[in-house]
Amino acid sequence: MRDNCKISKNAIIKKDVIIGNNVVIEDNVYIDYGAIIYDNVHIKSGTTIGARCILGEHLMDFYENHTDKMHPLIIGKNSLIRSETIIYGDTIIGDYFQSGHRVTIREKTYIGNHVSIGTISDIQGNCRIGNYVRMHSNVHIGQCSVIDDYVWIFPYVVLTNDPTPPSEILEGVHVHSFAIIATAAIVMPGIEVGQDSLIGAGAIVTKNVDKYVVILGNPGKSVSDVRKIKNKVTGEPVYPWRNYFNRAMPWEHIGFKQWYDSLDITNKIKIE
Repeated sequence: MRDNCKISKNAIIKKDVIIGNNVVIEDNVYIDYGAIIYDNVHIKSGTTIGARCILGEHLMDFYENHTDKMHPLIIGKNSLIRSETIIYGDTIIGDYFQSGHRVTIREKTYIGNHVSIGTISDIQGNCRIGNYVRMHSNVHIGQCSVIDDYVWIFPYVVLTNDPTPPSEILEGVHVHSFAIIATAAIVMPGIEVGQDSLIGAGAIVTKNVDKYVVILGNPGKSVSDVRKIKNKVTGEPVYPWRNYFNRAMPWEHIGFKQWYDSLDITNKIKIE
């Protein structure tokens, strides 16, 4: 442990943890064996850091002369960061964040509250991720991606960003609120994935996707409106999913409509 650190007396720090300069560790933080906390990291209260995590990983400018620069990392309260996750500096992560094992989050990433990112997923930096976003394992999010609130991204999805690889041009994907991208779909650079749309498993998305559209195939084509899809067992509607799925959402105990109607207009996502 080094200089200018503020570490709560009730934080639990296990053996072989390395802590750099200007680190803040708040109340009830638990840091497991062998974690490395580099300079200028702020871990908020109630957060658990798994074994061998690296927080505040160096950016490229460190390697010019092997000197730490000012690249702060903030981890929100009550987060759970599982073992061997690596999070770079110049990143802000909101409250109630969860990672799987061996997640990588690069610099200049801004993540909202109640976000989960699954095992071996890779966030390539300069990304914006909203609130209540759910990413499963082995997801790759290219640089300059924007993911709005309440988006579901399933395993092996790739959001690309280079329209003419290899090049210096980066065109990030923008996934709008309540959209779903199913397993192993690939979204091409600069694509807009519309609110409440559904990208089917294995689809290759080469054109912008309108609201409520279902995209299937390679190349991806519009095949339906999500509001026409029925549960195969009950025959009941299943989309928009927010009206039928509540677990771990802010409307869990009251339903989406009642929750949405209670919001201040400035906090409402416009929906149709």
